[in-house]
Amino acid sequence: MKVVIGYFQTDPFLNELRSEFPGVEFQPAATEEEQRLHIQDADIYLGVPSRDVFLAAEKLRWLHCPGTGVDRLMEIPEIADSDVVLTNARGPHTNPMADHAFGMILTFAHHMRELWDDQRARRWDLHKYNERMIELDGATMGILGLGGIGRAVARRALGFGMDVFGVDADATEAPVGVNEVWPPDRLDDLLKISDWFVVAVPYTAETDGIIDGRRIGLMKPGSYMIVLSRGGIVDEDAVVEALGTGQLAGVGLDVTAVEPLPQDSPLWGRENVIISPHVSALTPEMWEGRRQLFKENLRRFLANEPFLYVVDKKAGY
Repeated sequence: MKVVIGYFQTDPFLNELRSEFPGVEFQPAATEEEQRLHIQDADIYLGVPSRDVFLAAEKLRWLHCPGTGVDRLMEIPEIADSDVVLTNARGPHTNPMADHAFGMILTFAHHMRELWDDQRARRWDLHKYNERMIELDGATMGILGLGGIGRAVARRALGFGMDVFGVDADATEAPVGVNEVWPPDRLDDLLKISDWFVVAVPYTAETDGIIDGRRIGLMKPGSYMIVLSRGGIVDEDAVVEALGTGQLAGVGLDVTAVEPLPQDSPLWGRENVIISPHVSALTPEMWEGRRQLFKENLRRFLANEPFLYVVDKKAGY
């Protein structure tokens, strides 16, 4: 049994794997050339292989994506059409991403950026903030996508006294913190009622550009948007326009359509935009959770037990 390690190539993790699974060969492969060579006779690949690397595999049975989004892998038709089981690491990222969302929300609601500027300038200006703070209690939050991230955001919103509604392709029983879950054909309705709108849906062919200029125009004047899951779901040109007219009062972006965000993007210079470089999940607990998840799935693979978090390659998540 051979596992090619294209990710998590630290000595401590490799030592853990070799100690816990003594009958398995673990082969780290840092470069694409090494990956093409070692995947040829591998049973398992940990990482996000290029198309050339995947096509070099001759006996691969399981591909584990160390992150959550598999959109890059789904762009490779040979992976999508193959019998290779694809799993991902959904779960460990959800809590820190939800925390990050509320960091952005509270920054907007209580003007934290201005307060920091005033503190650095040693300026005490009470009147500047009078009647400008925004209460979250009683506000309406709309969440697009009620997977792990969306549910974690909803639980936190419940603690702030917000009314939460969601749109999800699996519009079944509402999870904790969510008043109602609606099917995708009610996305327009969700946008119309949202004071705060959170994008937590996977990037797929169906969600590509789904929040366009028309839909942003449905939102309440002065509402806010937080984008967590993937760039490309929201039309960033339409966002810039809506920020300029006041249709949107603020936007928080942890992801963008092009990463890194180009230096000439007008998003950089806007005071009502918060940009973080796809870092919302990056806690030590998340990384450890992802390593432990791979080990658990490897144990299941060797014991011929069902995997955790098998990706539906037709759905793309």
